[in-house]
Amino acid sequence: MKGQLKGIICIVIAAVGFSFMTFFVRLAGDLPTMQKAFFRNAFALIIAVGTILIEKEKFEIPKNCRWDIFFRCLFGTTGLIANFYAIDRLDLADSNMLNKLSPFFAIIISIPILKEKPSKIDIGATILAFIGALFIIRPTGSNMELIPSLIGLYGGFGAGTAYVFVRSAGGKGAKTPVIVICFSLFSCLLTLPFLIISYVPMSLKQWIIMIMAGLSAAVGQFAITTAYKFAPAKKLSVFDYLQVIFATLWGLIFFKEVPVLSSIIGYVIILGVAFVRWERTMKMEKQLSNCNDNS
Repeated sequence: MKGQLKGIICIVIAAVGFSFMTFFVRLAGDLPTMQKAFFRNAFALIIAVGTILIEKEKFEIPKNCRWDIFFRCLFGTTGLIANFYAIDRLDLADSNMLNKLSPFFAIIISIPILKEKPSKIDIGATILAFIGALFIIRPTGSNMELIPSLIGLYGGFGAGTAYVFVRSAGGKGAKTPVIVICFSLFSCLLTLPFLIISYVPMSLKQWIIMIMAGLSAAVGQFAITTAYKFAPAKKLSVFDYLQVIFATLWGLIFFKEVPVLSSIIGYVIILGVAFVRWERTMKMEKQLSNCNDNS
């Protein structure tokens, strides 16, 4: 239980870190999406390389998981770019919630990639989560935010697919620092040509803000990695959604963003589904533990 409490504390810190990352990305102002993505990943790359040097880890990509790491980098990078695009054009709460659909996309992608058969609860939860997403996206011809919302939805898909390939690569022996370095380097290389072509000079304030975005992301990344060392994902996943609550607060306090009613309905559906799925998983684990103890 003590380990689980530490895991919850770490994942709450991660939620604060990632919510501040989205806040600083928005606060940076009218900079190209690719420029923001480059600097966010450049800072992450420096921190990841520094970590592997300090821990004296050997940088090695196992041959049997190179494609897994490639697809982790591809979907992770395109998902990140899509998320940043949505952050600049939607309310912080909406963009964060669409990105938090990633676990439900992961359930779907795990079927062909990891050969995992989802339970009826997982299938039902995924369907309800996407119904909740429709309330946020509001797919009508009059909705001026439809395209950014769909791109934000892809951000959640990219993140969820990337998680599946991370699990696949990790199961084949790839180490976390190596995966992080590959992802950060791939992201920088992919966004660098766009940065060169459409670079917009940044003021000192914007440089500081982008550094803060990178640091916030690093805090989130290290905290969430540490959280999963203390407790498994199934025990912590629901607390990750606190990021949406924090993002809603930052949007309300600093940008005067008040979510519309349909978005609030979407939040309630998705958060409710995530909570029920988490609670059911915990109950099933407890029953299994009791059966083992009695036997």
